[in-house]
Order: sequence, then C-alpha cells, then structure tokens
Amino acid sequence: MSDKIPVTVLTGFLGSGKTTLLNRILSEDHGLRIAVIENEFGEIGIDQDLVINADEEVFEMNNGCICCTVRGDLIRILGELAERKDKFDRVILETTGMADPGPVAQTFFVDRNISEQYELDGIITLVDVKHVNTHLDENTDEVMAQVAFADRIILNKIDLKTEGDVQRLKRRLQDINQMAGFYSATMAEAPIPELLDIGGFNLQRAVEMKPNFLEPEYPFEWGGIWQLSAGHYRFQLANGPDPDMAFLMSDVNEVSEAAVLALAENVFVEFSKTSATLAHAEAIDEVGKCYRLQLEGQESYEFNLKIETAKDIAIFSQHTPEEFEMKLLDSNSKEFAPTAQHYFNAEHEHDDAVSSVAIELPGLFDMAKISAWLNMFLQIKGVDIYRMKGVVGVKGESCQVVFQGVHMMFGSQAGKPWGDQQPVNRMVFIGKDLDEKYILSSLQTCLH
Repeated sequence: MSDKIPVTVLTGFLGSGKTTLLNRILSEDHGLRIAVIENEFGEIGIDQDLVINADEEVFEMNNGCICCTVRGDLIRILGELAERKDKFDRVILETTGMADPGPVAQTFFVDRNISEQYELDGIITLVDVKHVNTHLDENTDEVMAQVAFADRIILNKIDLKTEGDVQRLKRRLQDINQMAGFYSATMAEAPIPELLDIGGFNLQRAVEMKPNFLEPEYPFEWGGIWQLSAGHYRFQLANGPDPDMAFLMSDVNEVSEAAVLALAENVFVEFSKTSATLAHAEAIDEVGKCYRLQLEGQESYEFNLKIETAKDIAIFSQHTPEEFEMKLLDSNSKEFAPTAQHYFNAEHEHDDAVSSVAIELPGLFDMAKISAWLNMFLQIKGVDIYRMKGVVGVKGESCQVVFQGVHMMFGSQAGKPWGDQQPVNRMVFIGKDLDEKYILSSLQTCLH
C-alpha cells in the first residue's frame, strides 16, 4: 500500500455547492483526519467557533481537521502540510469556481517533491443542475474542463428541476465524460466516504510526456531545425485542416530542441505581423519573414528554398507537419528529416465542444507501435486532451496494462492477469474536437 498522502480535488462552477460540501467536511463528525486546502477560506462562511486560529495560513479546527488558505503558493502549502502529516490522513483541495482543475492535477505529476509525498486520488465536480445547461450551451471553457476532468460528478440542487430534466442532464454530461461516477444531491449531501479512495489518479508511475501545455500559448504548433548543404530544396505539403498555413524560416546558431524553444518569443513577434501570401511553386526567400502558404485547389503543393552555403535553418509552422504531410526534399527528391524539433502549446479556439470517445478493440497491441502513436497523439493533441483512461493488452504481457493520462502526461501500471479471458482493449478519451474515426483507425494499426 502506498504511503503517500492521498489528495482529492473539489471543483465546480460558481454557485454549484462547493461551499456547502466543504462546510460539511469541516463541521461533520466524520471520523476522518482531513486537511482541507481552500482558496479563500474567509469567504466560505464557516462558524467562527470552529476556528482555533484564523490568522495563520495553516490552522486547526476543533473537529480534527486542518485548514489552509492558498493565497500563497500551492506547492509551498503542500510542503508545509507534509511536515505535519502525522496530524491528518488525506487532503481535500478546493479550487475556485472559475478554475480549470488541470493545472492543479498537473502539480502532482510534474513537481518532484510533491509527487514523492502526495498522490492525486481523484477529482470531484459539483454541478448546479438548474444553470449548468446554459454554461454547456455557451461552451464555457472552465465548466467543460471541470466536467471532463471529473472522477465523480455530483448533480446538486436536484429539487429545483424535474426528474426528467436531471436524467437528460446526466446523459448530456455522460456524453462529455463516460468515466465519471454520478451522484444526485439536494444540499451537496453526497456520501463523503464514497468520494474518497477513488484511485482515479493512483498510478505507480506518472510519466511526464513533454508538458508543453505549461508553456505560453503561441500562434504556431511546431518548430524544427534542418542542417542543410548548399543546394535547391522544396517543402512539399498536402491538403490539411486549413486552406493556408503561417510559415516562417529563421537562422539558428545551435541544433537542439532548446534552440527551437529559445527562438519562440522572437518568432512570436513576427507571426503577429501581417504575413505575405505565398502560392504553389513560389520561393521562401526571406529569413525572419512570416509567409502564409496557400494550400487550396490541388492535391499537393511545393514551395522552393535555395541555400547558398551550408547552414542550419529553423522552420516554424502554424500547424504540425503531420497535419499537412510536410516533407523537405532536395532536387533529387531525397527527403531530409529535421535534426531537432518541438511541439508547442498552440493557441486554440475555446469554443470546441468537449466529448468522449470510447474505443473497444479485441486483440493485443504491439508495445512499440502503441507507445509511438500515443506519444505523437499527445504531442499534437495533448493540450485538448483532458483525460485518457483504459485497460489494454500488450503482446508478451500476461497481465492487463492499466493506463491514464492528463493532457500530455501519461502513466501506466500492471493490472490483473488476463487468465482465460480473451484480451479486449477498452479506452476512453475525453477532450475537445476529437476525431473518433482517426483514433480508432490509428489504434487498429497498432495491434499485433
């Protein structure tokens, strides 16, 4: 059994009932030793006679709870609590109503000191059944994220809607998140013990997979460096998701992924300026100039590049090379791969509907193929993937492999043996603008 401190994240939009549930956790005689971290403790209306010392950031309640405010830094607060872990068994962390719970979840994966002492047990989302449909209709980003990240969803204030309305809302939320367990409540009276020990994020190993979602957003998704000799080259592209694509060439002094990252801010400035239109068969002839490649009206496109003397060049593109099947070829049609590259956290439209894609495939995966595809998929779509979860079979492994991911972070662990059971891979993806046919066909190609 893990000796790490389990953490439950409590989230929900403004007015959903988080305060009511938190009041219950702090005031009930539940027999649990819980540390509660609250964003603005002074606003939640706890009876003052429960507070021993409300002037400190970390203070104790007379029912055995420890309470904290996070006006300070979350990582620092968790570190201070860890020094007092003999006084509590678990942590409940409440987020503000307008918060995306993703960055909180990421904290327990990417910060080494925190991940060594804590494990994220699950995310609880409260939903105001009277008003949430309006937020869903408007594609309110925070509400979508809160529903998508949830391991448990509490449909609160059901006394304000008919049973039919509640069931329709539940089905709508299940379309967004098929993994979550659902509870109905009037005054957030869902059973506290059933909200804990979820194990939703309790992985033996949380692997950081290029967490570029922590970077600033840029108007480009990809950058790569080529080392080229003098000669004539051409970028070849096919049709993709857009009829044009912003594209910029830059000189670079170092060949590494770090060099691509170092150029990002300067390139960002150029991408913000008015770009020059470039049609099929025309030349990319200026360094540091943002072009808009015209990619409409035919099946493939070529843009010429002349290198006078051997040099290293960096290319930044609005979309990833995979989306347009982009290749760099010389005059003999020899293809050149980039020596270094980086997938950026690109600016995204925030009005895409969030949905779930559930995949069920019999058979066993080839580990090398499924790992390579997941790596590529998360690099490209990771910023839009709220959650992934599944049980899969892998060639050469007698046990199930249980995996899940948060954005670009991915972890797995051995599950129970397959035994006489025929291996069936069951996977769920929750995120924005998911292409079910693409995901299914890609996974099929990864089967042994």
